[in-house]
Formats: sequence, structure tokens, C-alpha cells
Amino acid sequence: MDLNLGMTGLGSEPYDVIIIGGGPAGASAAIYTARADLKTLVIDKGLTAGALGVTAKISNYPGIVGPVTGAEIVEIMRQQAESFGAEFLVDKVVGIDLSSDPKMVQAGTGVFYTKTLILATGSMGRTNSVKGEEELLGRGVSYCATCDGAFFRGRDVAVIGNNDEALEEALFLTKFVNHITLIVPTTELKASPHLVEEIEASDKVDIRMGTRLKEIQGEQKVEGVLIHPRGGDPEVIPVTGAFVYLQGGQPITDYLLGQMEVKEGGCLVVDREMETSIPGVYAVGDLLCQHIKQAVIAAADGVVAAIAIERRLSGREKSRVDWS
Repeated sequence: MDLNLGMTGLGSEPYDVIIIGGGPAGASAAIYTARADLKTLVIDKGLTAGALGVTAKISNYPGIVGPVTGAEIVEIMRQQAESFGAEFLVDKVVGIDLSSDPKMVQAGTGVFYTKTLILATGSMGRTNSVKGEEELLGRGVSYCATCDGAFFRGRDVAVIGNNDEALEEALFLTKFVNHITLIVPTTELKASPHLVEEIEASDKVDIRMGTRLKEIQGEQKVEGVLIHPRGGDPEVIPVTGAFVYLQGGQPITDYLLGQMEVKEGGCLVVDREMETSIPGVYAVGDLLCQHIKQAVIAAADGVVAAIAIERRLSGREKSRVDWS
């Protein structure tokens, strides 16, 4: 799909809505906004980057006879949204400007502008970093290969993770770096099959399965990573860059850059229409406090936000009932 319209600056027509996160909440919102003829862009890190995407077996999602994988459900939702005209971009949002009009979203591949924004990034953010990670952030430690990959041209780097995001970023890095050590904490890659196939076929990637990252080493910059293979001895791999894509249970809000109040535990606060304290900015799914973490509920949140946005942009006070 042609995504240049959102990347050429304020002189081009902004999107009606940008949705950050393509899980059940974001994809469901996209179905409704795109079907309402709103120009919709979903920016997502990958099919298995979220909680549903990494779920191996689901049997209780309404309307879908299981067991199926979470990734299969997400893919069905995305295909439905695309059938109505929604655009999907695999990328990472690194910052947003909520004070601008239209609002600005900075991703690794460019800048996009939008009238309204839905935050649907879920709660797989990390609360604990490994030794050396925070100290060397920006000096060899990175969370965005599309942002920083060119700085490591001809060098050896490590990529840590096992999902779509980690593999997408590792494949992007192969265009620049000399060699990649892919450190996988689990005994299998929990990513889309085509990505696994591509990464296994790359002669630039050495895959270390069942291996934990213990420390990122270096004084003023990254010099190596200390790893511990399951059943083996710790070892240090010399690298100049460490790209970390590990997951946890913290709401992912780092891209907000302190522009929105976050409650204890990292959750966002919304009203009954999923709107935050900033007009035109909505939050859904596992970003919310006191939220039951079920895919069907996250999907419903996305629909509530989408209907509210359609009403806002059309200037109506009441929601339009869709009986067809």
C-alpha cells in the first residue's frame, strides 16, 4: 500500500485516525473506522508482538471455533480491516506530539499526521532491564533497528527476542551489519513462519536458542553481551550493538514521552468513550487500569473508541446505529 501521504509533512492530507498497535483492540477499531470511510492507518510492530499474537491456543473467542492460535485471530481481524480500506504498517512508533494539530506520530520509517489517535499498544512492556542496558542506552543499546541500524554498518551486533518484532528488526539489520547473534530466551521462535524461514536462511544470522541475556557490557559504549545458554556455561560475545526486544507485563507507553498522565502501574485513564484527558486521543485494551485482560474485551474497547471518533469527526452528538 502507498503510505507516502502521511509522510510528506503538514502539506499533505492527514489521516483521520492513526491506531498505534494492531492487536484485537487496534484491529477492531480499524474495522469500524475504515468501514465508516475514515482514512485509517495502523502502525504495529508485528503479528506476534502482542499478548494475543503469542498465545498458542484459544478456544473461547466468540464466533471462532477453536482451538486456534492468537496470531490467526489477529490476522483475520487485520484482513477484515484491510478489506474496508485500512492501511497497516509494520513499524515501531518512537514518539508522538499530542500538542500539534494535526497530531504527529514519529515511526522508524517516517512521520505521519492524524486528526485523532488511538493508543492500543497493550501491556507487554518490560519493568526490569538487564545490567548495563540503561547505562548504555543510546551508546550501542537500542530498541529500534529501523531508527538506528545504519549506525552499525559493517559491525557485529546482537538482537535479543523471539517474536515478530525481533525477527523483523534482525532482518532489517542484515542490510547494514556484518553479523548478527540472535539471542532467543525460549527454546523456539514464537514468530510468523515466513519470518522464521527468512531468519534461518540468512547467512548473517547465528541463532542461539534457549539462551538468556545476562548483561550488556562496556564502559562508554557496548563492547559485548554476557549470555547463558540453557544447560551450558556463561559466555561473552563481542558486539558493538545490542537491540533488545524482550517482553514483560507493563503497559507500553514509552512513546508518549511524558505527555500524558500515567497512573501507578503504568495504566492510562479514559472516560466511557475511551477518550483520555487529551481531546482526540483514545486508549484501549490492556493500557487501561482495572481492565479484564481478555481479547474480546479489548476488541470491544476498540469499537467504542472507533464509534466515538466517527461521531467526533462527523460532528454528530449521538452515535449512528448500524443495522445493516
